[in-house]
Amino acid sequence: MKKLLYVLPLLAVFAGCCRDARVSLVRDDAVGKVDVNVGGTLFTSYIHPDDVAKPVLWPVFTASGKDITRGYPRAPRPFESIDHPHHVGLWFNFGDVNGLDFWNNSFAIPQEQKKNYGSIIFDRIVSAKGNRLVTLSNWVDNDGKVLLIEETTFIFGGKGSERSVIRSAKLTAVDTVVMSESKEGILGLRVDRAFQKPSNNPERYTDAKGNVTEVAVVNNEGINGEYVNSLGDRGDDVWSKRAEWTMLNGTKEGDDISILIIDSKDNPNFPAWSHARGYGLFAVNSLGGRPFDSTLPEPVKLTLDPSETVTFTYKVIVKDGGFLTEEEAEARAREFNR
Repeated sequence: MKKLLYVLPLLAVFAGCCRDARVSLVRDDAVGKVDVNVGGTLFTSYIHPDDVAKPVLWPVFTASGKDITRGYPRAPRPFESIDHPHHVGLWFNFGDVNGLDFWNNSFAIPQEQKKNYGSIIFDRIVSAKGNRLVTLSNWVDNDGKVLLIEETTFIFGGKGSERSVIRSAKLTAVDTVVMSESKEGILGLRVDRAFQKPSNNPERYTDAKGNVTEVAVVNNEGINGEYVNSLGDRGDDVWSKRAEWTMLNGTKEGDDISILIIDSKDNPNFPAWSHARGYGLFAVNSLGGRPFDSTLPEPVKLTLDPSETVTFTYKVIVKDGGFLTEEEAEARAREFNR
């Protein structure tokens, strides 16, 4: 009897550590955000500020409360790089929609150039119940003409030391829309400096319109990020590769943290190209095409007729307290794509 009483509490502890954590969504319409709490602590916030040019999830925290996202430009931190001001939190957009660049738009674009860029304007929250947030947004040109209506479903979760979000964007064309291959896309995450690759040289990056951004040499203290993908590629070799999942590992404040992005098998052009850079951009791109692989015989292009739809779905997992192994990442991807 004593042995049974001893075992029962251990079983209760084990069950508790493996049970899905409760998710609660807290709306604050006055400031334009929805806080996402998992297991009683903040995981992320859905925000749509006017100066960001698209809705984003920012910041994003681990289960133990460590911020995995860059603070700049909304809340700069010491030693952060201040390149690419359009990289805010976790977002979804693309670099060539009817010739307009939605990806690179931000407060930094001069007014006389705004005609070349598009914005994703928050419309309304459809529902916020349990672990599911549904929103509507409009992809518009600089004159406010709507090209696409985006209905996005976020499904938040957590278990033990893992936190997750499934982001599914259903795009409906208002008029004919052509999304032409571009490396600037499509699900992006700008990470904290701990997850950058150590570097002793400045870098220059050119966007689809030929604009150059320089990333200066940074203080490498605490910087230790490393990529790996489902093909076994590591570091800079993951860039441009088509992989079912890509993972970024890094240690922040003594905590080993993995960030895993899984592509859905139902997405166009599965598996997606990786647009993952050592300076802190972690993105996957389902419409990348020849900018990533010049050997492709035809350009990648997605054409939507009026009222036609397409859906892009991705899962992001954040785990702390120890890295995910490649076998565990593979298992998470198989489970998601069952």
